Amino acid sequence: MEKKLKFIISGGGTGGHIYPAIAIANELKSRHADAEFLFVGAKDKMEMQKVPQAGYKIKGLWIAGIQRKITVQNLMFPFKLFSSLWTSFFILQQFKPDIVIGTGGFASGAVLKVASLLGIPTVIQEQNSFPGITNKLLAKKASVICVAYEGLEKYFPKQKMIVTGNPVRQDLLDIDDKRIKGLTYFELDSTKRTLLVLGGSLGARRINQLIAKEIDFLLELGVQIVWQCGKLYYDEYNHFNTKANVHVFAFIDKMDYAYGAADVIISRSGASSVSELCIVGKPTLFIPSPNVSEDHQTKNAQAILDKKGALMLKESQLEDEFRNVFADLISNDEKQEKLSKRIHKLALPYATKEIVNQIENIIYR
Repeated sequence: MEKKLKFIISGGGTGGHIYPAIAIANELKSRHADAEFLFVGAKDKMEMQKVPQAGYKIKGLWIAGIQRKITVQNLMFPFKLFSSLWTSFFILQQFKPDIVIGTGGFASGAVLKVASLLGIPTVIQEQNSFPGITNKLLAKKASVICVAYEGLEKYFPKQKMIVTGNPVRQDLLDIDDKRIKGLTYFELDSTKRTLLVLGGSLGARRINQLIAKEIDFLLELGVQIVWQCGKLYYDEYNHFNTKANVHVFAFIDKMDYAYGAADVIISRSGASSVSELCIVGKPTLFIPSPNVSEDHQTKNAQAILDKKGALMLKESQLEDEFRNVFADLISNDEKQEKLSKRIHKLALPYATKEIVNQIENIIYR
């Protein structure tokens, strides 16, 4: 009789770490219905709500990242790190997992570090084209490192790396069939081009400012706008719903319908977003956030630009270049088609299954 498997999965701080972790858990659960799962995250971070909502248990560590300036939080970091390592030790000893999977974030770093010291196999899932310091430090002891981009040999041991892509929502795989449903759901005009604006679940201040400033310009170009401004900014921007052909949302639940309806997309370039947009295969203008560690988003977008699969404007370029770049894109069907084909070629739609295959290989070898 096959023994009941136990998995610890850790990742958090942002949706880019949490949603891949949940996707991996769901795939494991579909293959091993009687398995036990325990998530480990950072106290007071969004995973403490999102993971239970997905149906999994979670324990929180007292850990947070280092700020870029001198703060009380930074002075507390050594104490938080020691506390997290110590708590991780007790969690691992009590739960006794067969394997520990980390999708990024400081909580993930603490758990994987202790697991490796205890001889428990570990798997790292790195979403970005430029790895964070936590995963770089953990790489040497990891059993396997699942990456989303090629060319990461300078950061990770080559023999441990597998290019799998990033876990994405499986409902995006048949996006072409959802255009009509998307137009109906968002009450859009089928004769107009649709611009989808995404800044992440919390929103992106600079993108919101851009759309608010340029909204009349965009409408004059004949586009209709589906705009996810984020829950932090909805009160500030929801008045634009009074304009014809503008649809503002704090958060879009039916992302497959939004992608299906879109003709052109403006988006941040977090790792999960980039992976989704490759699968969706729509012409995309990336506006990376300059405020993330090690400028991950610019590097993620650049990896697509290097293959001529998207356009990119840095926030510092928006004032001078946005109108010309967007007007040229929305009016140029040939450019849109080329961008669509090139970004779609970069898609790795079965990443979650391949990551779980790697996890199973370690358990059963």
